[in-house]
Parts: sequence; structure tokens; C-alpha cells
Amino acid sequence: MNTVEIKEMEYEEVFSITIAVDKPIVVGQDEVVGRRQLIPILSGEVSGNGFKGKVLPGGIDSQIIRPDGKCELSARYAIELEDGATIYIENNGVRTVPPEYVDAVKSGKFVDPNAYYFRTIPIFETYTEKYKWMMDHIFVCYATRLPENVLLKFYKIC
Repeated sequence: MNTVEIKEMEYEEVFSITIAVDKPIVVGQDEVVGRRQLIPILSGEVSGNGFKGKVLPGGIDSQIIRPDGKCELSARYAIELEDGATIYIENNGVRTVPPEYVDAVKSGKFVDPNAYYFRTIPIFETYTEKYKWMMDHIFVCYATRLPENVLLKFYKIC
């Protein structure tokens, strides 16, 4: 019988984005479904490992904050790099908080970013050959929500 050694998972930080967002637009809220909100993505900066550019306006972060405080999110936005390349990003993930913060997040209040878990799985789409490799790999994103912006660190799973 043949045996195969499975490599340990490795990851490498690829780039970071700081995103400026507008105030949430609350679509609706109840105790069964939760709080549906849309957060406009206004602008931002891309940096790290040869990536330098900006977040294009017009993106949206669609969120549902469940009655237990778990936030399921789906953000769609695009970046433009200094070399002229554009990359569309679909970023889906979760943000969870300990029980003592559930009421705060359900009412839309800011919670200390050290108190929650916030991770996403980004998918990239580009029409520039130089960056097409991003469409052939799995990435994870470590996210931090601050009152005025969102900090994202993108890692390629090797």
C-alpha cells in the first residue's frame, strides 16, 4: 500500500486593503431573521508586496446580523492598481462576538475589534494577465472593523 505524506498548510501574506465605508443602510430588522444592512464602500488603499492602488467607489457590503449576533457578510468591490490593472473582489465571511456583545451588534453599535472573530474567503476576478494567478489559488482574509474603516489582510494558501 502506498502512503503519501501530507504537507502542512502554509500561507503567505499577499497584500492589505484599508477600506473607507459609509454609514449602514438598514433594510430591516426583527427577532427572527436579524438585522439586514447594506454598507456602501466609498474608497480605500491597497498596499503590500508590490501591490499599490486604490479601492474604486461603488462597492457594497451586504450583511445580515442574526439574532445570536453572528454577522454573515458578502462584500463586492473592485480595486485599481498603479499599473492600471483592475481586480474585482467577492469577499464572503463571518463575524462573531462573545455573548456579552450580542445586544450591541444587533443594535448597530461599534464593538471592540479584539472582541470578535472576523474572517472571509475572497475570490478574485481580473482581466490582466499579470494577476490571473490569483484566480487559481485559495485565499483567506483576516479582517478588522474599526469605526471609520475596515482593515483587510489577504493571505494565499500555499
